Amino acid sequence: MSIKTVENMVNWIEVNITRNPTLAEMSSYVGYSQFYCSNKFHEYVGITFKQYLSKRRLALAAIEVKNTQDRLLDISLKYGFSCQESFTRAFVDAYGYTPNQYRKTLATIQLYVRPNILPVANNEFVKT
Repeated sequence: MSIKTVENMVNWIEVNITRNPTLAEMSSYVGYSQFYCSNKFHEYVGITFKQYLSKRRLALAAIEVKNTQDRLLDISLKYGFSCQESFTRAFVDAYGYTPNQYRKTLATIQLYVRPNILPVANNEFVKT
């Protein structure tokens, strides 16, 4: 699998993140089996497809919580949470604040950012 294919997988997830993308859809998009995509994704990105999706959804939701006045329910549903309560639990677990507390304070949190996958010598890859 080429570096371009791994980048295509990450790009595809980012474009489709608000519509509940699946590993099956991603693997179909890049033309490899789910098993192979899952293994290579984990190898190059450092976490599983599911973990990546969860971390990025929460990070993007946090950005919207801070930068918009959209209802927390709307943000939680947009990013695939079944209800505002599950969003709040995940938010507190990850960041130590409720979404409402985060919106009202000047607190900073560490968001999971999209990885840059760069080729290095001997056809290995490095995450930056």
